[in-house]
Amino acid sequence: MLDSFRRLSKSKVGTGILVIFFVAILASFAMGDVGSLKGSNFGLGSSTLAKTGDEEVTDRDVTEAMDRALARLREQNPAATYADLASSFTPLVDSLIQARALSAFAGDHGFVLSTRLVGAGIAQIPQTRGLDGKFSDTAYRQFLGQQRLTDEGLRRILGQQIVQQIMLAPAAANARLAVGLAAPYASMLLEERQGELAVIPVGAFTAGLTPSDAQLAAYYAANKARYTVPEQRSLRIARFGPAQLAAVAPSDQEIATYYNAHQADFGASETRVISQAVATDAATAAGIAMRAKNGPFAAAAQPAGFSAADVSVGPQTRAQFSELTGGKVTSAVFAAGVKPGTIIGPIKSDLGYHVVRVESVTAAAGKTLAAARALIAAKLTVDKRKNALGDLVNHIQDGIDEGQSFADVAARNKLAVVETPLVTAQGKLLADPKFVFPPDLGGALKSGFELTPDDKPVVETLPGDAGFALVSLGKVLPSVPAPLTEIRARVAAAWVTQQGLVRAKAAATAIAAKVAAGQPLAQAIAAAGVKLPPPTPIHARRAQLEQAPPALLPPLKMLFSLAEGTSRMVGMPAANAYAVVRAVKIIPGNALTQPALIAQVQGQFQRGASDELAQQFLAAAQASVGVKRNEAAIAATRQRLTTPAGAAQ
Repeated sequence: MLDSFRRLSKSKVGTGILVIFFVAILASFAMGDVGSLKGSNFGLGSSTLAKTGDEEVTDRDVTEAMDRALARLREQNPAATYADLASSFTPLVDSLIQARALSAFAGDHGFVLSTRLVGAGIAQIPQTRGLDGKFSDTAYRQFLGQQRLTDEGLRRILGQQIVQQIMLAPAAANARLAVGLAAPYASMLLEERQGELAVIPVGAFTAGLTPSDAQLAAYYAANKARYTVPEQRSLRIARFGPAQLAAVAPSDQEIATYYNAHQADFGASETRVISQAVATDAATAAGIAMRAKNGPFAAAAQPAGFSAADVSVGPQTRAQFSELTGGKVTSAVFAAGVKPGTIIGPIKSDLGYHVVRVESVTAAAGKTLAAARALIAAKLTVDKRKNALGDLVNHIQDGIDEGQSFADVAARNKLAVVETPLVTAQGKLLADPKFVFPPDLGGALKSGFELTPDDKPVVETLPGDAGFALVSLGKVLPSVPAPLTEIRARVAAAWVTQQGLVRAKAAATAIAAKVAAGQPLAQAIAAAGVKLPPPTPIHARRAQLEQAPPALLPPLKMLFSLAEGTSRMVGMPAANAYAVVRAVKIIPGNALTQPALIAQVQGQFQRGASDELAQQFLAAAQASVGVKRNEAAIAATRQRLTTPAGAAQ
């Protein structure tokens, strides 16, 4: 709905958010379409593309950002190059400049990001955690390598993201627009139009069309790209994980050692319900102890300023109470001869003078080694297999780093190897449309299409707890056009369709010209020389455009762009046809009788206004810190990266 408004009014409200970087789990943004400050290089170095405040955008920054963008693009198209990103270069540079400007503005106004805050953001990235679920420096380094980032670069991205959240989000919050602004647009939604529609189907012009050999060959030569078979590869994959570690189990000695070391968990235990008051001086503590011998502990402690909640410690094991008071007090309270009702203290500790009453004692029998054996064995088995899997991964990676082949690594580690059929980068088998590449091997498929024949095997992590996969490249069939002899029928059908399109368009153009000259649409259709469907009436409100069937949407849009009494031809791609549309009557809408619709439109505009406010804030920040652009250096970087001759592949 709101898109229709923007197309009608050509408004720049909410012109969008442009993604800065393509990092797998990081989303950093800068508002696009904000005019940058132009000029000469202002004395900037040849590697500095722009400077804003104390922040710089360098050739290296842009190269790294483009490199990450290319890596993301290659997830969908492995053959992509920097040249495919040429249209993204300028928006990306502008976004980098805008992000640096916002950081400089934040620094000028005292918004300082702590190293700890950025570090906490890094620790939250799942790929930086080891097998134990905790932050791992090794996993972090691997993540940086996969994302083509340095530690400094990642910290900058996270810092910019936090700055944007702190500064742009409040600036764009709670935008408010007047009802009077929304009312005219709401009325547009209620506008009604009546017209005539004549559909000229392509199928009406294809009867009897048969291409000659020369025509077919010429059409095939002109459209070879359409019939190009994508690159296909077979991959050698060796899974390893829990299945290889089924024999790993703890020994009897390991189970016994664990049992003896964890007597607090498996031995006999005792819980004591405790009341306690800790006074700052001995005299106060002695008074509490004297009164407690003759009455409730809470009443005894009350004259010293303690409430019932203050003195109620509740059930405590020896270990728990030791954490609260220390060893000396704990030893006295948990002494063997202490019975319920006993008053202990005053006892001095670092906290003060303790007076304690043991309210009750509950003893629980422990588990024998035999009773605890299954529980301990299960835990130790998980731990041992996790460690063994980590050792296996390291052993396999060491073999790869030492130059061992895929076959050698698989054989030495007793891994079962499978080789996939020739598949595309999307995991499709061209000879069998029903073939489904195993979903859990999606990472292996991606890596396999990134490898070159000379690359070493790679280890890919499988989803969940499935383990890992060793991946190597098998056969490679390059992308080539399918031979005409194999797809002759398909090419002939396409030629017939193309000829029908040409003829249908010519007929539609002629009909539209006659109608524009004043001839009735039905009469122009009848004189076309080909049997065509008669014209039909169409009627709609503008608000119904978004719900229109795809095939009917082009002529309906055309109906709402015409002046009353005029007509025009339009294509109907979804219906494989052309259409001639004539506007018969326009009935203006009036939303003043529908306040709910006005409120709805107002809300939609306010969401767009939030984007506009953020853009305005960003523009003000840039104006405040100033932006100096080195246009010559920007052009040189663009030339180096995006032209086929200069782009690194």
